[in-house]
Order: sequence, then structure tokens, then C-alpha cells
Amino acid sequence: MNSDKMQIAKALVDSGAVKINLVDLFTWTSGIKSPVYCDNRLLIGFTDYRNAVVEALIAKTSEFGEYDYIAGTATAGIPWASILADRLAKPLCYVRSEPKAHGAGKQVEGNLEPGKRVLLVEDHFSTGGSSINSAEALWKEASANVVGVLAITSYDLLKMKMKMEEAQLSYASVLTFADIANYAKETGLINEAGVGQIADFLNSLN
Repeated sequence: MNSDKMQIAKALVDSGAVKINLVDLFTWTSGIKSPVYCDNRLLIGFTDYRNAVVEALIAKTSEFGEYDYIAGTATAGIPWASILADRLAKPLCYVRSEPKAHGAGKQVEGNLEPGKRVLLVEDHFSTGGSSINSAEALWKEASANVVGVLAITSYDLLKMKMKMEEAQLSYASVLTFADIANYAKETGLINEAGVGQIADFLNSLN
């Protein structure tokens, strides 16, 4: 695992954004019992970790070619999209999870000009549903060309990859949970069996 990935994995674990417990499993909102928990919103409260993650995201943007706007998915993608737009001097917009129930009934907020190329920013990939929903809204409301979706972390699920490919959406994340499990092993948080337990759990979600 290279030093850049190690730095981001350390930021995720030390900030509490990623938690691993192979015995006392976490209960997700869906009721699923999991050895891992991810809440990247915690990162925004740590200046050094936040800056490290932003630099890693900026480096990843090169994988998507040229784009005109940066869009954040509501709500957890908005802070990262905002910082990236500021650092890269790009216009910003964001996408609601569903159209506004009153007023203009918009799902996309911001001065997004029709036909522009948009880089969509998430905090985390699970099944890919929110990314696809947001990309569809950008196309429907502004005929936007979504060049891809960028996230900090990903469960790297097969069903997410299949959905993204079906939707013809390019995607990339700074780290997968396989990377994080390897970091945890290298730093003594878990052993090889723990890496396998996490991999088996994530495979069970497919």
C-alpha cells in the first residue's frame, strides 16, 4: 500500500470516519450487522485530515478529463464538492435527493448552464443509487454531461459496479474498503483473518 493511501486511511480511521470491530458488530439503519462502519462526514471537523482528503480528491479528478462544473450530492457530498470547486476555481452546484416539493420544484440547485460537463462528487459509494439518481437529475434538468462520479471511499461492491456501468457512469474513489482493511492489518488493528472477514461481509452484500 503506497504512502498516499496510507495517509488517507489513517485520516479515516483516526477521525472515526471509518470504524472496524470484528466482534461487537455495527448495526446499519437497514438492520444489517457489519464489522465496518463509515461516516465520512466526520472528516470535515478535522482540518489536517480534511486537507489531506481534498488533495487526494484533487489528484483523482485527472481521471475524468475536462469538466466545467463540480456538483455535490446531498447532503454528504456537498462539503467536498464545495471545497473542490473553490480549490479548482470551478462553478458549483448541488443535487437534492429528490425534487423540491414547492417553488420551482428543482432537484439541481445552482446556476448550471445547459449542456455543460459536470464532475459529480459523493462522499462514499455503497450501491451507487444516489450517484445514478443525481446524474439523471443533472441530465433531466440541464442536459448535463456527467463526466464521472468521484468519492472518498467505496465498498467496491459488484452490484455498484454493474449499476454504474449500466448507467454509463465513470467512477473512482480514493480508497476502497479493501485498502482500508489492508491498512488496518499493516498497523496491527486486525490480522489476516480480519481482512478476510471484512471481505466476506462485503461480498455478502452483492
